[in-house]
Amino acid sequence: MNAVVFEHVPLSDLPEAWRCRLAIQPGSLTLVTVHLELEVDFSVQSEVFERPSDNPIFGMWRDHQDTVDVEQCVRQWRAGRFVD
Repeated sequence: MNAVVFEHVPLSDLPEAWRCRLAIQPGSLTLVTVHLELEVDFSVQSEVFERPSDNPIFGMWRDHQDTVDVEQCVRQWRAGRFVD
C-alpha cells in the first residue's frame, strides 16, 4: 500500500480546496489527520501469464543454496527467536 498519514495538522494549513470539502466550522485550534493514498487505476491491464511458471518471479528462490531442503528452511523461518 502506498499511503502517507499526517497527524495533528492545523486545519488552517490545509489548502482552501480541502478545507471547503470538510463539513466543520474551522476553529483556530482545529486539528485534522490527513491520509493520502495512491489510487490504483484498474482499467490498466497488467501483464497476464498463461501459466504461473511464465511469470519471472516464479522460482526466484530456485538458485539459493540455503533453501535446498525446503522443509528445514521453513522450520527455521517459523521457529521463534528463543529456542529451548
